[in-house]
Amino acid sequence: MSVTHLPSDPAARPQPPRVAFAVTRKVGTAVVRNRLRRQVRAHLAARQRSGRSLPPGAYLVALRPGAADHDSDRLLADLDRCLDRVSGQAS
Repeated sequence: MSVTHLPSDPAARPQPPRVAFAVTRKVGTAVVRNRLRRQVRAHLAARQRSGRSLPPGAYLVALRPGAADHDSDRLLADLDRCLDRVSGQAS
């Protein structure tokens, strides 16, 4: 999994973060790809509610072929690590 962040223009008025997904067919069937997208989207919403929201900007979440083989906890922990790293919240 990888996450890319394109910061928004600081002079522009603040906008909520925008997230796009890149999930190739190599990840699995359409059912599998959509399930992974839903899991990630739900986790991002839960992060937002818990106060760990992302800085404004555009984010691209790329799920790689091995993503479907991991359990949900590991997938979402990897996502958190990636998001913390690109948003500058990593220690």
